[in-house]
Amino acid sequence: MFVLTTKSHTLTKMMLMSCKFSSSLSPSHTFPSFSVSATSGTCKLTWDHVLHISESKHVTQQDPSSYLQGYFHKVQLCNRGSDKQSEFLPFVIEGHVVGFIHNRFVEHLRRFNNVFVFTNDGGPVGDCVSLHPLLKTAEERTSAVAYVIEHLGEKYIPHIRNELYPVKSSFDKPTFFSLERAAAPYFGIKAYAIHMSGYVELDGEKHLWIAKRSHSKSTYPGLLDHLVAGGLVSDGIDCRENVVKECEEEAGIPRSISIKAKPVGAISYMDIDGYRYQRYVVFSYDLILPESFEPKNEDGEVDSFKLIPVKQVAEVIRKTQFFKPNCAIGIIDFLFRHGYISPENHGYLDLLRSLIKGDCS
Repeated sequence: MFVLTTKSHTLTKMMLMSCKFSSSLSPSHTFPSFSVSATSGTCKLTWDHVLHISESKHVTQQDPSSYLQGYFHKVQLCNRGSDKQSEFLPFVIEGHVVGFIHNRFVEHLRRFNNVFVFTNDGGPVGDCVSLHPLLKTAEERTSAVAYVIEHLGEKYIPHIRNELYPVKSSFDKPTFFSLERAAAPYFGIKAYAIHMSGYVELDGEKHLWIAKRSHSKSTYPGLLDHLVAGGLVSDGIDCRENVVKECEEEAGIPRSISIKAKPVGAISYMDIDGYRYQRYVVFSYDLILPESFEPKNEDGEVDSFKLIPVKQVAEVIRKTQFFKPNCAIGIIDFLFRHGYISPENHGYLDLLRSLIKGDCS
């Protein structure tokens, strides 16, 4: 239960101010915290900055009642804008609410009246957006919505990835159609992903392999990340096979090792930012790695890796915003599972509950 001295505060602030940031939160804790823009320019974060924070010996005792505040703030960063929900219309398919679309973004869709219909008949869900009834199959819907996204272009939906997310009412239900990944938050669909914590036990102490994102990434370039993470795209691959695939691509982990990853639960978050309504359910996996293993990125999305004691990773998350926000809460979940956060910490149950937000289904 420690805080950094002024010297460490200054280094943290100087490093973070070298990136572009935006913040709408005013955290109550006393150490510096910054909200990182998802599309900020290249961040000059280095492993030296990370290790300086995590290994700092210049510490003072902190009030136990406020120890968890840094973790609460990371959860807040992933769950903004709940007071803006009234600005969104339900997106309904076959009577099921599958998403939410901002009322102003809806105006961009009105000219595509052969794809979308707009209802204000006072039905069960009130005013809503749905797909044209002549679009009956998943293939027809996928093609029609893709046409709309192509014509809206980067001006309205930036960072097109040519990856498709399944649109469902819940995880184990049929897919109504598939939607471009970059468009998912503009339609407020529920997206699913896997995050895997890869760790090593050395002399009785757990160490996490941490990835540093490539500076060429369109979102959160240069920040810290899970060893392995990836969205569940609509190509029929299940969670376990997605873990195996992402392990190979992102960290060079062979199937003979990655197949041993254990499913350990799920977290969810719900974030509103302008026209974007992100609803994510993330399945968590743990994998014990051999001491001799060193990750190697295969897809160009990771700059480098570092093996860091879990206790030090916990302090980096608590005291800084060096991690991509949803990865920070994924590691907070890991800290619960492995006993690094305990019931003796004030706010334990509140923080635990906060890791499941919105409709986690």
